[in-house]
Amino acid sequence: MLTDVDREVMRAVSGYLQRVNELAHQETLATRTPLGDLISEHLGTDAAQVSVVVEHIADHRLVDADLALEALAGEGEGRLLGITGGDQRHHQGLAEFVIGSHIRYAAGPVDYAERATGPDSSRRVVSLGIRLLRFDGAPIAVAQRAAAPQYGRQSATVEVMGVDPAMVTRFLETLRRTMVERSVLRGQVLSFQATEYGRDAGATFVTRPSVASDDIVLPEGVLQEVLQHVVTIGAHRDALQSAGQHLKRGVLLYGPPGTGKTLTVRHLLTATPDTTAVVLTGSSIRFVSAAAEIARTFQPSIVVLEDIDLVAMERHASPQPLLFEVLDALDGLDGDADVAFVMTTNRVEVLERALAERPGRVDLAVEVPLPAVAERRRLFRRYAQNLPFTDAALDDAADSADGTTGSFAKELMRRTVLRAAQDERKPADEDLAAELARLMDSREQLTRTMLGSGAGALSEPGQNGQPGAGFGWFANQ
Repeated sequence: MLTDVDREVMRAVSGYLQRVNELAHQETLATRTPLGDLISEHLGTDAAQVSVVVEHIADHRLVDADLALEALAGEGEGRLLGITGGDQRHHQGLAEFVIGSHIRYAAGPVDYAERATGPDSSRRVVSLGIRLLRFDGAPIAVAQRAAAPQYGRQSATVEVMGVDPAMVTRFLETLRRTMVERSVLRGQVLSFQATEYGRDAGATFVTRPSVASDDIVLPEGVLQEVLQHVVTIGAHRDALQSAGQHLKRGVLLYGPPGTGKTLTVRHLLTATPDTTAVVLTGSSIRFVSAAAEIARTFQPSIVVLEDIDLVAMERHASPQPLLFEVLDALDGLDGDADVAFVMTTNRVEVLERALAERPGRVDLAVEVPLPAVAERRRLFRRYAQNLPFTDAALDDAADSADGTTGSFAKELMRRTVLRAAQDERKPADEDLAAELARLMDSREQLTRTMLGSGAGALSEPGQNGQPGAGFGWFANQ
């Protein structure tokens, strides 16, 4: 039973706690920044008492986020604020912008950055700013910022402040969906490279190649087989899905350097103009997880992994070989994902064991061999189409150039023209034969190797003079 003394003590404690709360509220109001006052006015409540939900976004999706937020704000209904406070702003979040005991953050100019939206286009996006808008009829505050690795922030972020937690959840769901709907990445050709700071992937837009089927000289049926697996499956996706067949596929192009693997891939991208593609070469293959995420999000899509043998056993942060990470990325896609993984290799023996241990990941392996006599004759004619050689001389040269590639044929024509130009005359059949003899001499073995001819080539100069992965995959398009 409570005594009068007990009741008096309880009243004193209650009064004390009420006073503590009042002082805390006054202290909050005293430390709330001018920017915090604006946000509080918009939300209709003390912003210092509202939780912040943070959404991390890959920095190459910042343009998508900017487009989506602009759409959700609506014309004339949203307010965009910048933030004063110098470099310290980059170390703080939305909560610190509302309550700042040391820096009195206030509204100021918005920070913008110019970001690519395609190979030849760009957009000015908000790199640091706060949007005051309404969603589902309720006020909401959204801080938008780009990644800043120099300040330790590896990803772009969207920070959301709203009174109703359920409404904030719905807003973020709508934001993600709108980012996909309005994305500038869909239907583009992308590559990934390491960012200036850290190991995160940075996406780069690349002009889609333009390579006609007539530009490719391969044995009969090889190109058609690859197109059937990569392009035709996608064209009949509805029929396959209705029959319960999977769409994701893995294709391996293998063969000696310089035989046309890279050019075949470039033709695939030409033949699929509305397909999203990510091309990884060399060390950038370590970003295969980011590439797979892009491919999964923006189907139909193609992921190209060039010269995968060069990094198949590379070890990095993961204890597993990189090739297993590639196969895991392919295996992680749903069966109904309209995604094609296309891999090229000069040394299939490096991959055979790993592929055998993960059966079903690659469902088509196509050999791209050294040109036979018929293909060499076509190649020699192609590169000599504007030169005054007889058909007989070209056929004799092609027949004698066993084990060579298109790169060899192109270099042969260049040397022949140079030989004649030194004597200030047009090239003749005799010049072609003489230069062929020089290139086929045993002393030119290393030169032929560097041109991708014969065994043991060091890299793959593409057919028709197109550079291979080691020489800039997208050059000279």
